[in-house]
Amino acid sequence: MLSRVARRIYWMARYIERTENTARLVNTYHFLLLDLPRGTRVGWEVLPIITGGYNQFAEHYQRHDERNTVKFLLADNFNAGSLVNSVVSARENARTSREVLPGQAWEQVNELYLYASSRVQDALPRRGRFDILTEIIQRCQQLTGLLAGTMSHDHAYDLVRIGRNLERAEMTTRIIDIGAMSMVNQDESESIDVHVWTSMLRALNAYQMYRKDVQLGVQCADVVGFLLQNTFLPRSVAHCLDQLEECVGNLPRHEQTFKPVREMRNRLNRIKPEKLEAGSLHDVVDRLQLGISAIHDQIRKTWFL
Repeated sequence: MLSRVARRIYWMARYIERTENTARLVNTYHFLLLDLPRGTRVGWEVLPIITGGYNQFAEHYQRHDERNTVKFLLADNFNAGSLVNSVVSARENARTSREVLPGQAWEQVNELYLYASSRVQDALPRRGRFDILTEIIQRCQQLTGLLAGTMSHDHAYDLVRIGRNLERAEMTTRIIDIGAMSMVNQDESESIDVHVWTSMLRALNAYQMYRKDVQLGVQCADVVGFLLQNTFLPRSVAHCLDQLEECVGNLPRHEQTFKPVREMRNRLNRIKPEKLEAGSLHDVVDRLQLGISAIHDQIRKTWFL
């Protein structure tokens, strides 16, 4: 496989996952603010901070309110990580890799692009936002299932899984970071803890699996441990890293890429969620995100250059 084809497939998978995750993030944060006790100070500017685009957001908007934040995350063309730009990038990478993708996959990517482009402006006000973003999430999930069920499980599909799981692990850490940043101080964290961490679980469609597997009330340490270290939850960081290690091992010249994956897996195993507070949890998440970046850099050096 040519390196440029490998790069396009990898990024197509990442952009599809990023589209779904961005839609999840906006939907979940909307309902989180509705559920929090009156007087709790949690603003929409948290989302650009979590997604790494706060400086760019602050350059273009003086008011850091709900509408400007949602527009930045969903529809602004100058934001490379916006939902609409993620869909455009996924479509372009799929279009230039059609020789290795099932024909129906390209059709669904194109339909996702047409739907998102035509409806994203309607998702900016609260009315209709949930339905439109839920439709986008379902279309992304349908595409993921189509690739799993119809694409040959060869090196190309390994790259799809690598891209998807790396992006998924990154978003899970960002979701946890929202929980950490919402815990302003110890007194407030006790009153909003259940609301915040229940919303974080719902953001990842993990609430029912948490109640089934953990069988405890929603508490910070239990949720963080579940989202970071549970090997059976598809969106946990541990599961994503295990999937990465398996797929990387299927590709040639994988020795150097194994190193950052295993280093991060060992670092993850050493985390003690019950000992983490808001500040230390934020630091742990930052280190995990640096580890994810290191994995991406090694993937790029190994197979895309």
